[in-house]
Amino acid sequence: MATTPATTPATDWLRLDQQVCFSLHAASRAFNGVYRVVLKDLGLTYPQYLVMMVLWEHGELPVKRLGEHLRLDSGTLSPLLKRLEAAGLVVRERSARDERSVEVRLTGEGAALRERALEVPRRIAASTGLDLDEIGDLRARLDRLTSALDTAAAQGAPAAQGEQGAQAERW
Repeated sequence: MATTPATTPATDWLRLDQQVCFSLHAASRAFNGVYRVVLKDLGLTYPQYLVMMVLWEHGELPVKRLGEHLRLDSGTLSPLLKRLEAAGLVVRERSARDERSVEVRLTGEGAALRERALEVPRRIAASTGLDLDEIGDLRARLDRLTSALDTAAAQGAPAAQGEQGAQAERW
């Protein structure tokens, strides 16, 4: 018989192994460990790799837009960009149109690194033990979860009510 919120003792709701947030946290840390190994040859950290992926995809961007793509504030993003600039992979320049804005663009070396990075997603996918359909399904579910959580946070995370409330308390 499947355990439901109605049949789960309230004392189990605070067990660490019952928390979806902790499962996501543990998976994230495990991913970081694999990325650390895979990205070593590129000389990038995982956050730096994310910055590079956005720039490879979108080209030159203002820091603000880059932060929006990555869900990072400028205080977190600025040190990453400084290290990427010191490594010769990006250039930061004040915008000619709006001097309050800083534009980030790839250098030739940064653009060339994309070719070497093409193998990274394959190596990461192989490390998951999931097939491509399972990875796609997981990503879609996580995207829905992120959207629901963003909405809940914007609305002030509703109080627990009924069965959904019991599930929320469990997580």
